Amino acid sequence: MIKGLLKKDLYNLSSYKASIIIIVLFCGIAIVGTEAINWGPIIICTIVGMIALSTFNYDEIAKSNKYILALPTNRKEIVKEKYILAIGAVILGGILGILLTIIVANAINYFRPENMININYESLLTTTIGGMWGVSLIQAIQIPSIYKWGAEKGRIQMFVLLFALIVIGAGIGFLIAQANFSIDMEVLIEFINKFGLILLVALMIVMYYVSYKISYKIYKNKEE
Repeated sequence: MIKGLLKKDLYNLSSYKASIIIIVLFCGIAIVGTEAINWGPIIICTIVGMIALSTFNYDEIAKSNKYILALPTNRKEIVKEKYILAIGAVILGGILGILLTIIVANAINYFRPENMININYESLLTTTIGGMWGVSLIQAIQIPSIYKWGAEKGRIQMFVLLFALIVIGAGIGFLIAQANFSIDMEVLIEFINKFGLILLVALMIVMYYVSYKISYKIYKNKEE
């Protein structure tokens, strides 16, 4: 049944097909053209990841969940399908971002050999995964918010929560600075270089898992 739910959401998202192609190409060309190539995958990943969540709007407007629950499926499968779609969109956005950045950068280098764009593939991969992590964090917060308050109110609650997290993070940073807490930057950089990507991927998995559990608990007790 999850396969059928995915087909339904992908069909709804097909209306974005032309818009996605135009936006992705425009962002890729504009960003690579300014030689800020590491931003290309981040923006494209963000666009694709956020568009995937628009399926909640379709479901809410059409009240499709009432019909879906009458079919041989259950709430766990419905929630699980949304997370499969969201995670798939983030991965697809990251892959598209990297490929488009490399293609456009090499095309520019071919037509403009006097001013070559140097691609640091390791840096490109690192920033892409960092961007994927950021989109994953937004999705992990937004999906439970949508299940709790609906598509429109859920987005507002998500921004409020993100703002609160930023304020808390800034407060913690300020307290550390005031406490004269010293950090060996060489050791920190070495640790990040060795384990940074692994930690980001592990955090993404944990975020999605916790978010899924919260979403399912909310939706299981929600009346349609």
